[in-house]
Amino acid sequence: MTYDARQHSRVMLDGPDRAPARSYFKSIGLTGDDLKKPLVMVAHSWIGTMPCNFNERELAQHVMAGVRAAGGTPMEVNTISISDGISMGTEGMKASLISREVIADSIELAAVGYSFDAVVIIVGCDKTIPAAAMVLARLNIPGVILYGGSIAPGRYRGQDITIQDVFEGVGRHAAGAISEEELEDIVDAACPGAGACGAQYTANTMAMVMEFLGIAPMGSGSIGATDPRKDNTAFAAGELAMDVLRRGVLPRDLLTREALENAIASAAATGGSTNVVLHLMAIAREAGVPLNIDDFDRISERTPLIGDLRPGGRYVALDMDRAGGTPLLAKRLIEAGKLHGGTMTVTGRTLAEEAARAVETPGQDVIVPVEKALKQTGGLVILKGSLAPDGCVIKVAGHERLTHTGPARVFDREEDAFAAVSARQIRAGDVVVIRYEGPKGGPGMREMLGVTAALVGAGLGESVALLTDGRFSGATRGLMAGHVAPEAAIGGPIALVREGDIISFDIPGRRLDLQVDTQELARRRAEWREPAPHYTSGVFAKYARLVSSAAEGAVTS
Repeated sequence: MTYDARQHSRVMLDGPDRAPARSYFKSIGLTGDDLKKPLVMVAHSWIGTMPCNFNERELAQHVMAGVRAAGGTPMEVNTISISDGISMGTEGMKASLISREVIADSIELAAVGYSFDAVVIIVGCDKTIPAAAMVLARLNIPGVILYGGSIAPGRYRGQDITIQDVFEGVGRHAAGAISEEELEDIVDAACPGAGACGAQYTANTMAMVMEFLGIAPMGSGSIGATDPRKDNTAFAAGELAMDVLRRGVLPRDLLTREALENAIASAAATGGSTNVVLHLMAIAREAGVPLNIDDFDRISERTPLIGDLRPGGRYVALDMDRAGGTPLLAKRLIEAGKLHGGTMTVTGRTLAEEAARAVETPGQDVIVPVEKALKQTGGLVILKGSLAPDGCVIKVAGHERLTHTGPARVFDREEDAFAAVSARQIRAGDVVVIRYEGPKGGPGMREMLGVTAALVGAGLGESVALLTDGRFSGATRGLMAGHVAPEAAIGGPIALVREGDIISFDIPGRRLDLQVDTQELARRRAEWREPAPHYTSGVFAKYARLVSSAAEGAVTS
């Protein structure tokens, strides 16, 4: 059966009774011929507050030119975005994860409200990327995702640096290792222009995941934000959207269980961000595909770590692009039998066919062969145990401690933990516990890069462990357990921890345990009282009432 490329816009625009709608569209410069073509939404989250999405308006013009060249009528739609890097460590960070839902909802509203036939979604910072996949699955209309690209690394004293170096510089300054002037020199150098955070942090991890899911063209995301090739990539994305529309390929045709497993493997193989767990579970839910937290551990366990990328490795995202990009990563994993090569992609080619087009730069060592893997298992580990009955997430790059036992240092908010680190009140061997920062408790599940980077900068990264019901940045490194579930705000075991309690991490055994006897825990539970909410009105209060556990993707329903 031929797919009707105007099945949505036809209802909005055709016939005498739709004359008022045509009149409105003509008032903004569209012609009668334009309105007889498929309407394609070009959605982006440009915002004049940060580098991650700063190039998206310009890219949108190239995407729209591609749509027009291929016979469609593009319309630009804008939504919000929140910078994790700017808001980190403040109340504003609570807005970040919530924005994922708002971005998806706002694109859905525009798509339905204007009866678009297809969509190109340009993404940049962390939450815009999963939001795009979520809304594509929800709408299930033909669509393409285009990543705006990574920021170039800065140069400082002859070395590449990224925003991670700034956060860790804060800790080094607090420890007296560098001066305020040197810290400011790092600030000035780290972020030289437009683009999302420069290493295998959340944005680059999720952009890569979109390609392995098959809903972004393979190789399109690894091209940097300021690379001259990006404009041509954007034009091609506009053309591709029209091709996808005419072929009638729908997002749920691509977002299969096998595609989700491929996406998990790609993150595990590159030491990607722990946030991939939350986001892929949310995407799977929108696509109606079963996926649970244990799947991440199982797939990571069978996937070798072959991407030598920061924060755990040596290289930044643009180095991966120069080495051969995501096609080379896919080629390595498919040859080793670690991916489902037969999954279809938005281009009409299978993942294996896309991988076969890879061109490796001779002598590169960013993406190593599987037989020379940096680690035989991937970077994502799920722990359970008495302290995390529903699970928690740890990222391992191959050199971290596999066990740790120590006394709890308990903080009920991130700011208090950061102050303790800055005041040098945390000692080697401690286990820092940051709670009431989960999806409901925060609300919004703040990232803890400020604290974790300060620990590294203070020289405690190899001797202190940390756990939280909040999240970590993709730039976090060290023995850090995030997404501890159930969270403290609903009475999870993390709420019962007291200063000095002994906590043990056992990565080989997949355990996170509180060494307190059951009678004592029962007594503490009887005394525990649910805290008053931080917000009683507005979007934060609404989110806290609707959001699910981190173990379910922190989705709203």
